[in-house]
Amino acid sequence: MTGQVRVDAWTAGEPVDRAQVLRVVLAHPGKRNAMSRAMWRQLRSVFEDLQRQPQLRCIVLQGEGEAFCAGGDISEYAAFRFAEDSLAAFHEGEVWPALHAMLQCDVPLVAAIEGACMGAGMELASCCDTRLAADTAQFGAPIAKLGFPMAPKEAALVLSQLGPAKTRQMLLEAAVFGADQMLASGFLSQVHPAAHLQAQLERTVARICSLAPQAARMTKQLLRALAEGDQNAPVLQQPYAYADSAEHREGIAAFIAKRSPQF
Repeated sequence: MTGQVRVDAWTAGEPVDRAQVLRVVLAHPGKRNAMSRAMWRQLRSVFEDLQRQPQLRCIVLQGEGEAFCAGGDISEYAAFRFAEDSLAAFHEGEVWPALHAMLQCDVPLVAAIEGACMGAGMELASCCDTRLAADTAQFGAPIAKLGFPMAPKEAALVLSQLGPAKTRQMLLEAAVFGADQMLASGFLSQVHPAAHLQAQLERTVARICSLAPQAARMTKQLLRALAEGDQNAPVLQQPYAYADSAEHREGIAAFIAKRSPQF
């Protein structure tokens, strides 16, 4: 069993159109959802497909069972990690394209984190816009114990979301942090008792789905362009192209009429 990245329907009880939300589930039974090579390839395919679905307003990333993602599937490592070419092919041809597909997705991404969020789990969570965690979750990247550093693009991604101090501790000291510490660092958006995490996740998803999807997608495009310094991005070349859009008109009209907008 090499694990799988599964797309599930949103079946929560909050009053949202369930067609607007999907769950991406990391599932690797017996390995706390550690990412296999097959799972990295599946993840890329899944997010490239989700990016093409205009009805989506929110994507939830979760691990199956009691863990988010415990890292990479170390049982596979001996087959490719000891040759520079095959190691580069893994990181540059499998891991980074999957993470890049997540980063390029214009749909708001919400991570719901329980249990272990280690190594690859930190990289996956770093791609998400909002990160909720159970108060029992644990975060780290103790790969120095295995004799190697984090790959450059992956390290830059985690650094951008976690900050230099905690990233150095994770990578140089193999430090593992609790959810409250990660909340204080700004990496997490919310921390809740494990029994309440699902209810808070549903509220967060409902809040995102009540807002203008056009605004969400354009905001993600804008923030990505600013972070990358891409002055040729359409959202910077034509930043006011939404002026005559239906959602823009509806939002203003609803505010003036003192009613909830219908996006």
